[in-house]
Amino acid sequence: MKILITGVGGPTPRSFAIALKKYSFYKRFELIGTDINPLAIGLYQNELFNKSYVVPPASHPEYWNVMQSILTENKIDIAIILPELEVMAWSKRKETQPLPCKALIPDFSMADLLVDKSKMTEILKDLDIVPPSVTFSRDTENLQEVFNVLKGNFWVRSTSGTSGLGSLKVEDEDSLRNWIQINPNVTQFIASKFLPGRNLACKMLYHNGELLRTACAERVNYIMAKVAPSGITGNTSFGRLLNEPKLVAEAKRAMDFLFQYTGAAQHGFFTVDFKEDENGKPYITEINVRHVAFTQCFAAGGANFASDTVRLLNDDVTFDRNYKMYEFEKDLIFLRDVDSLPILMKEAELLQKFS
Repeated sequence: MKILITGVGGPTPRSFAIALKKYSFYKRFELIGTDINPLAIGLYQNELFNKSYVVPPASHPEYWNVMQSILTENKIDIAIILPELEVMAWSKRKETQPLPCKALIPDFSMADLLVDKSKMTEILKDLDIVPPSVTFSRDTENLQEVFNVLKGNFWVRSTSGTSGLGSLKVEDEDSLRNWIQINPNVTQFIASKFLPGRNLACKMLYHNGELLRTACAERVNYIMAKVAPSGITGNTSFGRLLNEPKLVAEAKRAMDFLFQYTGAAQHGFFTVDFKEDENGKPYITEINVRHVAFTQCFAAGGANFASDTVRLLNDDVTFDRNYKMYEFEKDLIFLRDVDSLPILMKEAELLQKFS
């Protein structure tokens, strides 16, 4: 089976490729990678990708011509579109014409809403499922209003983008003004009540109107955390694979509301991120319209969403379409780094090494 994976300079597409090559027994895969950066490491990882191409950005007028040429030349069966901007481009195209090959792409109305964290937060605020938040621009003069509304420490970040872009815990106005100045490319910020509890993720796989697979995990530590003032880089180095049906229920409650609000079909792969307050109540901080970088860790633990996605797109008649929340062994954790396969072990075993 020939599969195109886009954005292979990033950790998420490479993680998806590893989940297929190392942990899936569905079929033999020939993977073709693309990226807009000729220095992207994935373009040269021959153990993962049989071929690779440098392509224009999704906003470039030649993007679709180049992609069509690659799809035709390689007789691609399925495309896995992972960078957020490309997901948006493919979902926009899906509104007016058929996609050039099979791909799991959400409706544009849903994708367009979710990439803007301030819009998503505003729509969900009456469900008591998002933290109290304030959106403001970098030109806002009276920043004290943000403190007046949130009444205490808060978390500030860009309203769009991934990997914790522009994120910081703010305690006073001087810190906020300085942070705005050293993030000149961020035009809109969202400030949300600071939540001190666990950082959780719920994966949700929808296909043709049905929620088919879910799984949960906790992000504990991050790769290269010291380089980010917030300590969050978007790449988890240590995490826990969890069995949390109540978290899945909250994620589904929010997604059901958003599907109804947008009129979008229940179709696509979504990662719902939560942060818990001091009492352990989870609040949604963002919803990604794609897989995230520790996809391979889920696959190593038995929840291979990459393989599930390919099997659904390939119309695999043996795929069980009954809903399933993946369950993991208790106490199961993962350790990962950018250039290594993940290591899974029991957390008790990890603690024993240092006792």
